[in-house]
Amino acid sequence: MRIDIITVLPELLKSPFEASILKRAIEANLVEVHFHNLRDYTTDNYKSIDDTQFGGGAGMVMMVEPIDKCISKLKETRNYDEVIYMTPDGETLNQSIANQVSLKENIIILCGHYKGVDQRVRDLFITKEISIGDYVLSGGELGAAVLCDAVIRLIPGVLGNETSALTDSFQDNLLAPPIYTKPRIYKGLEVPEVLLSGHAANIERWREDQAYQRTKDRRPDLLDK
Repeated sequence: MRIDIITVLPELLKSPFEASILKRAIEANLVEVHFHNLRDYTTDNYKSIDDTQFGGGAGMVMMVEPIDKCISKLKETRNYDEVIYMTPDGETLNQSIANQVSLKENIIILCGHYKGVDQRVRDLFITKEISIGDYVLSGGELGAAVLCDAVIRLIPGVLGNETSALTDSFQDNLLAPPIYTKPRIYKGLEVPEVLLSGHAANIERWREDQAYQRTKDRRPDLLDK
């Protein structure tokens, strides 16, 4: 998979990709991540990427022309499956969306700023709009990093155990069941006996029951799906 991220603040985005699972995935050539500074595609001496909005109103708007030039330049060398815009009014990111995006070969992620982008950017180029929650950040960079983390960990070979991602919370619209490790007893709290039984079918049944009950208690809305 190749991910091209268009941003005004590439330095803000780079650190998450220089550690842990994301770094290992890049070093193993399982994913390519490239950062593109939108100011490199401006035409004036001030490298302006925003302007006031027609009709008046508070806040600046990202202009269409630099974004057009950047996306068009990227498309000269490869085809893209998705051009994703990170925006508060996009579809809320969930596990299903992460699963879908992880199957793509090439994607572009555009990070919004200020009051957002000229609507013509959305009309001409964007194929999917994603939000990471019902709140507003200073820019789309942190949202892009969240999306990339959720997607990259699903790529085969990224996680040490190929089945690990399949048992995460929100797969099958269920939260993950309780999990335990050593010691067997800690401050009077014991590991459930079934997990020590070695009976695979009983353990799986217990995990399914616990996942359902935890979802029912904490996120009953997921069960409606």
